[in-house]
Amino acid sequence: MTDILETIREMVVGGKFKDIEEEVQRAVDSGTDLNRIINDALISAMDIVGKRFADGDIYVPEMLVSAKTMKQGLDIIKPLLTAGEAEHRGTIVMGTVKGDLHDIGKNLVIMMMEGAGFRIIDLGVDVKIEDLIDTVKKEEADVLGLSALLTTTMPEMQKVIEALEEAGLRNQLKVIVGGAPIDQGFADKIGADGFGADAVEAVQLAREMIVGK
Repeated sequence: MTDILETIREMVVGGKFKDIEEEVQRAVDSGTDLNRIINDALISAMDIVGKRFADGDIYVPEMLVSAKTMKQGLDIIKPLLTAGEAEHRGTIVMGTVKGDLHDIGKNLVIMMMEGAGFRIIDLGVDVKIEDLIDTVKKEEADVLGLSALLTTTMPEMQKVIEALEEAGLRNQLKVIVGGAPIDQGFADKIGADGFGADAVEAVQLAREMIVGK
């Protein structure tokens, strides 16, 4: 069993997306516990990938391929899990703020978040404040991740935080912001709980925030 998990882990780290589905299916057919495949193979592989990225040993293209490989493996397992069976580490709602149509960075963060075991609700781009509020409430989110690439849409992030306060939801979840023009100073200014400079940092922040709840 350990050999199969190790093989899957190496495939994800190496970005072997053409072979991952067959290997994950082999693990499933052999009776390997589904949560072990997720946690001990797929998620632990992305932990390795994230560390290599943080250390500068690999770059965004390699990380994207590994994330794609992980997702393909995860897609084999998801239909086999009954509702509530998957051990996820928390719920994160993600969206690019209203007026902004950029999603490459957000999508990379989402893939890394999924790779770290979080349940992700992706609202896409150009997301209205009311949609963010409604989803946070409905999904009982632990974290709200907001993305912006345009300086003109950055103020929308503060409006979202103000709307959360007005709705009485601000104390129930953490808010992480990110995007090329965003920095820690801006995050502090608008009252966000954290700033992720890249996907790896965003995942680390989410882990710390949810464990600390």
